[in-house]
Amino acid sequence: MGSPVRFGNMAAPLKHFIDSSAKAWLAGTLIGKPAMVFTSGSMLHGGQETTLQSMMLPLLHHGMVIVGLPHSEPALHTTQGGGSPYGPSHVTAEDRRTADADEKALHWLQVAVWHISPRASKIDKRSYPLFSSSSTCVRLLWARTCL
Repeated sequence: MGSPVRFGNMAAPLKHFIDSSAKAWLAGTLIGKPAMVFTSGSMLHGGQETTLQSMMLPLLHHGMVIVGLPHSEPALHTTQGGGSPYGPSHVTAEDRRTADADEKALHWLQVAVWHISPRASKIDKRSYPLFSSSSTCVRLLWARTCL
């Protein structure tokens, strides 16, 4: 699930979408399924980690298993753009519109970790979308990101 940074929190359209997931929560349809989060913001210290954490909370309430980034990943220690053990991120400052090598490495590492997770290997990926958010709308995607 992805969202742009909005004052250290997920974007309102994504929050609205999550708030509408009560039926799935009551039915337990997402229990035990893997989930990962990613974000993008305009500043390196603009609230990326708290945005990632704000997206994790409802996923945990749904009983999902959060897939993060292992701290042993070298790109976490060298990135000048974004990324943390909570998930990949991207800084979109005026002079940085595209992801740098470290940001891309962290993104693809998280996708790889998700794909090898025991529960993920049992899921028909065509019917299990990742939730992604642009700055103004929420759309369902499979294996696409904002990076």
